[in-house]
Amino acid sequence: MINVGIVGLGFMAATHIKAYRQVPDTRVMALCNPNGRHLNGDFTGVAGNVGDNAPVKLEPSSFQAYQDFAAMLANPEIQVVDICAPTMAHPELALAALEAGKHVICEKPLARTSALARAIVEGAANARGFFMPAMCLRFVPEWAWVKRAIDDQRFGKTLAARFRRVAEPPGWGRHNFLNGERSGGALLDLHIHDTDFVQYCFGRPTTVYSTGCTVLSGAVDHVVTQYQVASGAMVHAEGSWAMTAGFGFNMSYTVNFERATVDYDLARGADALRVCEAGQPARTLKLDEPDGYAGELRHFVEAIHAGKAPTVVTAQDGLSAVEICEAEERSVASGRIEKV
Repeated sequence: MINVGIVGLGFMAATHIKAYRQVPDTRVMALCNPNGRHLNGDFTGVAGNVGDNAPVKLEPSSFQAYQDFAAMLANPEIQVVDICAPTMAHPELALAALEAGKHVICEKPLARTSALARAIVEGAANARGFFMPAMCLRFVPEWAWVKRAIDDQRFGKTLAARFRRVAEPPGWGRHNFLNGERSGGALLDLHIHDTDFVQYCFGRPTTVYSTGCTVLSGAVDHVVTQYQVASGAMVHAEGSWAMTAGFGFNMSYTVNFERATVDYDLARGADALRVCEAGQPARTLKLDEPDGYAGELRHFVEAIHAGKAPTVVTAQDGLSAVEICEAEERSVASGRIEKV
């Protein structure tokens, strides 16, 4: 049994608790929040822009509650620390947990700046435990499927790819999210999912050209980026949390191959993933696999059981995603193509 302690008890903690229920031989043993909120295990009313928003409530006798993070780290029965705290807290929490010999999974972005992210990567390299950034998009079934299609060229070479992730302003954690100095705005907190997925599919871009604007946070809240990648495919992505209230959340992609167009749109529900293949009727694919959160946590726990570091996403990947986003931020400011 892998015992997990979660620090930071907002929407993402509730999401991870649901996901752990789908991971065999794993239990949430401890919750930690310095301000004391949700330390009774009751996340009823906590909601966000993804998932079913079903209420989450832990039995009080099933876990230990901590306001002192150091005290939770001192518990030898806790093997994994899951960091769901705001971005600015990630470096301090991650480095302390690694120093304590724990395995650590940390929500994205890895840190507010690449310099801080690099410190985590260096700490992880010398740690006894494993470290993994929680880049859940790599594990979302429909996105993992298109990654495999790009890699194995089942539809021929990839000609173009477009990714889109847009939402109304966050309805939770606004003190942190809407302070660009703390969150990095939508570019670093939301758009980084697609930036990371671009590097996952096509390798680290060599340059970016971005346009964007500030609406809410003082940082970039809406961005559109063109990535130059080694294969020569036309790749771009849009990210925003500046949509008008009532819009909700949507994510989508369109990938154009030599012999097919693959289109995913969350708004289509059960028919989200469509394949239009040359010479065949358009078809809808339904993938019966765990969601991205369960997938990433399962991968991390399986790596711990196997005694081998996670492979689907690494600490270096988390750092690289922040570095690419910083190049996008520079491009928005300069109006020019920027090297990564």
